Amino acid sequence: MLRLLTRHFAYQVKNADACLVCGLVCVTVYAQLFSLFAGVGLLAGVLLLAVCFFILWREKAGFADMFSRYLAKWRGGDKRRLCFRWALVFGLFLLFAYGTSRGMIHYDTGLYHAQSIRWIEEYGVVKGLGNLHSRLAYNSSSFALSALYSMAFLGGPSLHCCAGFLAYLLAVVCLEMGGFLRTGRLRASVFARVMCVYYLVNIFDEMISPASDYFMVLLAFYIVIRFLDLLESGERTVLPYGLLCVLAVFLMTVKLSAAFILLLTIYPAVCLLREKRWKETGVYLGLGMATALPFFIRNVFLSGWLVYPFTQIDLFDVAWKIPKGLADYDAKEIQVYGRGYTDVMQFDLPVRAWMPDWFRTLAGSDMLLVVAAAAAVATLLVYAAGMIFGWWKRRWELLLVQGTVAASFGFWLCTSPLMRYGCVWVYLTPAVVFGGIYDAVMHITEKEPRMAVDLQWRDRWRLAANRAVSLALILLLAYKGIALAKEISGSFVNDHWLVQKDYENYETRSYEIEGITFYFPVEGDRVGYAAFPSSPVKAQIGFLGEELKDGFIPLSGSFSAGHTK
Repeated sequence: MLRLLTRHFAYQVKNADACLVCGLVCVTVYAQLFSLFAGVGLLAGVLLLAVCFFILWREKAGFADMFSRYLAKWRGGDKRRLCFRWALVFGLFLLFAYGTSRGMIHYDTGLYHAQSIRWIEEYGVVKGLGNLHSRLAYNSSSFALSALYSMAFLGGPSLHCCAGFLAYLLAVVCLEMGGFLRTGRLRASVFARVMCVYYLVNIFDEMISPASDYFMVLLAFYIVIRFLDLLESGERTVLPYGLLCVLAVFLMTVKLSAAFILLLTIYPAVCLLREKRWKETGVYLGLGMATALPFFIRNVFLSGWLVYPFTQIDLFDVAWKIPKGLADYDAKEIQVYGRGYTDVMQFDLPVRAWMPDWFRTLAGSDMLLVVAAAAAVATLLVYAAGMIFGWWKRRWELLLVQGTVAASFGFWLCTSPLMRYGCVWVYLTPAVVFGGIYDAVMHITEKEPRMAVDLQWRDRWRLAANRAVSLALILLLAYKGIALAKEISGSFVNDHWLVQKDYENYETRSYEIEGITFYFPVEGDRVGYAAFPSSPVKAQIGFLGEELKDGFIPLSGSFSAGHTK
């Protein structure tokens, strides 16, 4: 796909991870489209495999050229350094494969993630599925990706490795900061990578779960880091920025709360419109629409709403539509839960009433990071004013990235500030804002200064400060690495080497609706994957047809199939 997109542009993709991420987007869109017609199982996998073989045959010259370039790089490069780098890449692969094979299953995975994926495996998209359980209408493109690679049709467990694979890709991307830390050339992208490593360590024992939060955070890290890389390298070609913005549109389909990252599209849009490149502008708009369209179609099928559970956009009058009262209740429940409440009646509390209590419940490190992010937002406002009045060098492109993460942080903080919903903005806001300012202040004219005696006195203290900060970051990374090693050794179980840990399943009771058996948990609200179809409580639904795949309608007067109230 990247060869197709870049064929008519004077640009060559520089990073192998770009190919893999582009591929993940393409197969996810494919899985969503396929789910509109059938279950994403054996047939979907066979067709995808056939397409891959066709591409290998059709682009054999391109693959041969890519292989020859890697071979030439090996022959002409420092073999010891290349061997060391590939050893690290392979070592990370083994490490993240180990982490993805075992760990803690997220609470919401037993509640609805596993059931959502199984519905996609078995039937694809089902009209009015949210009437069975409202959370099954929480559409995320990541569920379709997980279904595509679950291999459940083989008869074994339904695999859930995609979040771990994406985490592995981010870990490889973070390896690139090693050279900057070694030379003391600290850029905003370096600080962003440090926070990415911090997050990867935190979720190492959780990434076995196919939770949409992990996909969203990991992709957001990737977009911001690569956007910063392009800016810091002086890249002026619009194409890579435009493709990252298409990835930002895809991120919105993973979790709609990340929509503020679309502010990054301002940069390529301004460049294209300024030069009146209408055809290229149309290409990017078309790619964005093609990426997002299956997501919105699935929304309408699952819930009857374009964006569930938000009822501000009401375009469709279909029989399977989730009642507006339930959708509004769901939207409020999401927000109050993020603020630390379980009673929806607390929704109308002003910010000054709920935020102090919410802040006190945070872990110590999270408190510090939230304070740092808030301070970064305030600093950014002053910094932006200084750029406007010409007090210091104007760096509008970097300011756009800083403003994007700061706006995303502000939106998260004022709506539903549960850490796992938006921790990426908490981590990136101080890293990108303070990291960018640090780079502007501490920049040394020499690319890689070797001898301090060759520098001016101002650059000498900057070099010393850069080395001190680099050492501090290295020590922080070493500390997190040691903590991870202790965690792995402390929780080691000699199991799951060949088969990934399965979903957690819970004791259920069965009941029938029009001759079809459904399940609900004996205790609590989690069911897992095996008992299918299920919901937290007995559902109050009708059928659109005679079979499950035909869909569900809400019964008149029913409040919710997904809530116990």
